[in-house]
Amino acid sequence: MGGGGHLTEAGEPGSGRAGGVYTWEEVQSHCNRNDQWLVIDRKVYNITQWAKRHPGGSRVISHYAGEDASEAFTAFHPNVKYVQKFLKPLFIGELAATEPSQDRDKNAAIIKDFHSLRAKAESEGLFEARPLFFCLHLGHILLLEALAWLIIWVWGTSWTLTFLSAFMLATAQLQAGWLQHDFGHLSVFKKSSWNHVLHKFSIGHLKGASANWWNHRHFQHHAKPNIFSKDPDVNMLHVFVVGATQPVEYGIKKIKYMPYHYQHQYFFLVGPPLLIPIYFHVQIIRTMISRHDWVDLAWSLSYYLRYLSCSIPMFGLFGSVMLITFVRFLESHWFVWVTQMNHLPMDIDHDKHRDWLSMQLKATCNIKQSPFNDWFSGHLNFQIEHHLFPTMPRHNYHQVAPLVRALCEKHGIPYNVKTMWQGIVDVFRSLKNSGDLWLDAYLHK
Repeated sequence: MGGGGHLTEAGEPGSGRAGGVYTWEEVQSHCNRNDQWLVIDRKVYNITQWAKRHPGGSRVISHYAGEDASEAFTAFHPNVKYVQKFLKPLFIGELAATEPSQDRDKNAAIIKDFHSLRAKAESEGLFEARPLFFCLHLGHILLLEALAWLIIWVWGTSWTLTFLSAFMLATAQLQAGWLQHDFGHLSVFKKSSWNHVLHKFSIGHLKGASANWWNHRHFQHHAKPNIFSKDPDVNMLHVFVVGATQPVEYGIKKIKYMPYHYQHQYFFLVGPPLLIPIYFHVQIIRTMISRHDWVDLAWSLSYYLRYLSCSIPMFGLFGSVMLITFVRFLESHWFVWVTQMNHLPMDIDHDKHRDWLSMQLKATCNIKQSPFNDWFSGHLNFQIEHHLFPTMPRHNYHQVAPLVRALCEKHGIPYNVKTMWQGIVDVFRSLKNSGDLWLDAYLHK
């Protein structure tokens, strides 16, 4: 076997030998911050140094240290052949012939069938975007924002018209959020560079946020959804306890930062109202400044300069600040309910190292399709398909959905579809159930 973890001539720890042969046990031992290996299509790579330069962020690739990353690698990169050239310098060997292609207890049959499903989707052109769809989507965002300002300019700043304008601006902001999501996932253009430029425009100039902040956060969520310490979306900063495992762990350790048995009630006060106006805003500004991300900061400032140039002549500086705060308040409610109904009621736990299909289906559910639901959620009512194929243009989710459902039925994997109302109620119910689990463990264990 190859010398896993031995020093190379250059003295770099954990480098291995180029052309070495390794067991899964050896690969799995290289999973700490300063020594990271992973496997893609049976080839072993040392990503210890590369992780720091990884375009998607160091954390997302590090979450697969010591594991088979083949399915995640394919899912995230629309042009696999192009990306493979960056892997060549990292190559240190292969798995031993006696080792299975999948690690741990992953189901080889599920992996094989999902690979075939993806190949079928590619052959049917389901990864090909329709430019007109995204042009029309951008057009309706610009139209909504223009109408919102036109109403104020023409008819004045009465309370009724201001509220109407704020609602239209919030709608434009949310729809711009779904559009930047498309560009961020490289699902619009074949050339990644074009997606990156339009992503900075849509999230920066249209919304005032940061593309790099979003990438580094959101890709982690996709790589390991609903997995503690790996998915930032379930890092509740001790304000909530979620799932069935964390509440019991907190209860046994007598951790009580908040009265968690009431979290289903105070969620309405600190969740939807504050996520975007407070938490995301502070995090975005801090991230751009701490990382010296001046390009994203310039894009973000371009949005606020444009907004203030439109609002100050009519509302003054204080009124402009109050208006954008209210717009963010409305946007935050919309965003939280859409994103949480797909994930929060699902399985939330520590990493079980499942195959891609099983992992994503454990963490996601769909909301029933309708023209309104498609528009309202940016097609994230097809959350299952989006998580399985993050680079697929969203207008094709409904075509691949029957194939995914059939594969899930074949392997006995639950494929959950709810009404929007049921999804909203399940958010409330899941928070209450988690709070009850915490209280029971806190008092009796």
